[in-house]
Amino acid sequence: MLSSSFFKGMAMGGGLIIAIGAQNAFLLRQGIQRQHVLLCAAACIAGDILLIGLGAGSVGRLVASTPWLLGAIRIAGALFLLEYGRRAAWAAWRGQGGALQAASGAVSEAGPALRAAIALSLLNPHAWLDTVVLLGAIGAQQPEHGRAWFSAGAMTASALWFGALAAGARLLAPVFANPRAWRVLDGLVALTMWAIAASLFIH
Repeated sequence: MLSSSFFKGMAMGGGLIIAIGAQNAFLLRQGIQRQHVLLCAAACIAGDILLIGLGAGSVGRLVASTPWLLGAIRIAGALFLLEYGRRAAWAAWRGQGGALQAASGAVSEAGPALRAAIALSLLNPHAWLDTVVLLGAIGAQQPEHGRAWFSAGAMTASALWFGALAAGARLLAPVFANPRAWRVLDGLVALTMWAIAASLFIH
């Protein structure tokens, strides 16, 4: 039977990854225009797995052995998620979700496309905050036997999301041509971020 920490990792990782950002917008555009989307998705997944592993292996142990640091990061993470949710809610209210439209155009050559996906995965400060710091800190709060399960859950959420995004991006093009679709997605992202933040404050 899978540990409950696995599903916590999936929920936390999925909530952070699904939020529209540079990686998702880039992959959506690549998929809609059928430009090396599987290659780019694989790079995004590999980048997340690497960062989640760093969080589990280094930050997680450091935080687990330093109670005051664990509390500080937990509160900082909750505040970060509150702000993340506020921005998503504001975008939903104003109808300014359009991260897809704001992203750069699709890259037609395999090499530049791969480099762009790697850069968006590994050189993105939000990705480091989400995976190494935030997921690493929350993973450290799990029982010792559940920490690896938590990381595996977060990695699985990344693989499932980017895989699904790559497979369905072309089908989503007509949907996200409608600004209301972005508003609904941003609203759901806001609620998810606030729920996770509340759980961090409570526990």
